[in-house]
Amino acid sequence: MARIRVLLIEDNRLLREGIAQMLQEHGDFEVVARCEDGDAVRKLKKQNSTPDVILLDLGLEKADSLSLMARLRKELPEAKVIAMDILPEQVDIVEFVKAGGSGFILKSAAVEEYLETITAVAGGEKVLPPMLTTSLFTQIVESALKGGKGISDLSIQLTPREREVVDLISEGLSNKEIASRLHIATHTVKSHIHNILEKLALSTRLQIAAFARRQRPE
Repeated sequence: MARIRVLLIEDNRLLREGIAQMLQEHGDFEVVARCEDGDAVRKLKKQNSTPDVILLDLGLEKADSLSLMARLRKELPEAKVIAMDILPEQVDIVEFVKAGGSGFILKSAAVEEYLETITAVAGGEKVLPPMLTTSLFTQIVESALKGGKGISDLSIQLTPREREVVDLISEGLSNKEIASRLHIATHTVKSHIHNILEKLALSTRLQIAAFARRQRPE
């Protein structure tokens, strides 16, 4: 069985070398190139080598990860992209999936999870972190994967006030700032957020923000 060729793009040197070593220690994988930004493509062309899977850090400091992904998808169309991040809900996951991403993995994941995720994606599967697999957030992502329009917020019974809170969360306002904007008590804001999380089957306000961005007309 041929080894899975991996391109690793991670700007934290310690983490980059650690992941590379972890993969190299398992006979099913070969790290064909590693770098801190998009310079990997140049390296690969010099080596006349192409990866099966690209592990891409979504928090690159010297490059915009989504823009880099678009370039990688163009220059390495056969390679499947797996995003790595500490908290995947901090990025616009839907946009990543629409751009052609095949999976996500938490940087804190166990070795076995890295190996299983890479193997699954190389085999054509779509993989999301376990923490997202039961939420409406995941349903939105899956809808994007299938080319659908997502889930309309009209189907979710949020009150007008809850919708206002969702919009303000998506703007990055804190509970105190939302309370001031809406002229209500902070504990009332907390109550609204609790209800919103329940109705949307989400677990964090960051997921609420991502949901709100997804529902806005382009």
